[in-house]
Amino acid sequence: MDSLQAIKQRFGIIGNDMHLNRALEKAVRVAPTDISVLVTGESGVGKENIPKIIHALSHRKHAKYIAVNCGAIPEGTIDSELFGHEKGSFTGATATRKGYFEVADGGTIFLDEVGELPLTTQVRLLRVLENGEFIKVGSSEIQKTNVRIVAATNLNMHQAINKGKFREDLYYRLSTIEIHLPPLRERLSDIHLLFRKFASDFAQKYNMPGVRLTDEAIKLLENYGFPGNIRQLKNIAEQISVVEENRIITPNTLQQYLPSKGTNLPSIIESKKSNSDFSSEREIMYKVLFDMRNDINDLKKLTLELMQSGDAEKVQEENKNLIKKIYNEIPEEQEENQVEVVRLNEKYSDSNTYEFAETIDADESLSIQEKEIELIKKSLERNNGKRKLAAKELGISERTLYRKIKQYDL
Repeated sequence: MDSLQAIKQRFGIIGNDMHLNRALEKAVRVAPTDISVLVTGESGVGKENIPKIIHALSHRKHAKYIAVNCGAIPEGTIDSELFGHEKGSFTGATATRKGYFEVADGGTIFLDEVGELPLTTQVRLLRVLENGEFIKVGSSEIQKTNVRIVAATNLNMHQAINKGKFREDLYYRLSTIEIHLPPLRERLSDIHLLFRKFASDFAQKYNMPGVRLTDEAIKLLENYGFPGNIRQLKNIAEQISVVEENRIITPNTLQQYLPSKGTNLPSIIESKKSNSDFSSEREIMYKVLFDMRNDINDLKKLTLELMQSGDAEKVQEENKNLIKKIYNEIPEEQEENQVEVVRLNEKYSDSNTYEFAETIDADESLSIQEKEIELIKKSLERNNGKRKLAAKELGISERTLYRKIKQYDL
C-alpha cells in the first residue's frame, strides 16, 4: 500500500492534520473494494480529491472516471444525463444518447453535490446501487452497468432526510463508508503551510518574487475563520501575490484581504413574513386566481339580480359600490380617506410647471407571467444579482430560478 506521503505528493495534497490523515487512510483502505463511499465536508475543503484517490488505487483505474456535478444539471435533463435517452423520448431528443452510467461501465462515477438530486432521480440511483440496473428515458428495456459510485455533499444529510429532500434508504446505500474532510479552521497547523505553497505556485506562474508573512501576520491568518476554506485561502494568496509590491506581508496589509465574517455570508431572512410576501410561485398563482374568483362571483351576483328584476337602473343604484369595486373604482364611503390627486392645469405657464406633478393612470396587469417576472427582477436587484440569495428569498430552488431566468430572458 502506498504511504500517505506518497499519496499526498501524487495528488497535490498539502497538510499534516490528524483528521486529514485519517480521511486519506480510509480512502486508501477502501479503494481496492467496490464499496460505495460518501464524502462529506464544507464547500472548498477539497472533497473532489478523495474519489480520484479511490479510483486511482482501485482495480478500475484503467477504466473511465467521470465526475458529475449534480447541482449544475437542470432538473428536467438530469435523468437523461445520467441514464441516457431514446430518440424521440422528449422534445429535442433527435438521437439516442448514452448516459454516464452506460459510458462509465466498469469504471467509477463521482456524484458531486448528490444532495441536490431530485427525488425521482434518487429512486433511479437507488436501483443502480441495489442491482446495477437502469432504464433509459423513453425506453422500457432494462440495462445493466457495473460502476463504482463515490458521492460527495456539503449538506447535513440527516436534516435533508428529515425535511423529505433526500431518501433515507439511498443515504444508507451511499454511505457504506463515510469519509469526512475537516474545514480549514480546524487545521490550524496547515494554514500557513498551504499559504506558502500557493504563494510559491503564483510566484512561478506570474514570474515574480514570492510573498512572505511576518510572525504576526501568520497568527492573524491562523485565527481567521475561513468560511470558504482552502478555496478562499488560495484566492487570498493569489490576490496578495499579484497586487502587493512589498513582498513582506504585515498584519495591516493582510487584514485588507480578510473580509469580515459578517459581510460575505448570505443574509439571514426572518421566518416571519407579511401577508403580502409570497413564499413561492404557487402562492402567487393562488393569490391571482383567488382575486379573479371573487370578481367572477360578484359578476354572477349582478347578473342574477338583473335577470330577476329586469330593471337595470335599480340594480345599478343598489349595487353601486360593488360595480365600482369590480372595475377598480373607489367606493363612496372610502373616497374621503383617499389622497387628493392634483393634475396639471393648462392655465399655468411653463414657469410654474415644476410646482405640480402630472398623474398618469395605468391599468394594472393581471398577467401571472408578468407578476412572476416582476418579482424575480426585484429579488435579483435586491440581492445584487446573486441568484442563490434571490432563489432563497423567492422560496424556490436555485435550479428553478435558473430555468425562469432563461425562460424569460432576464
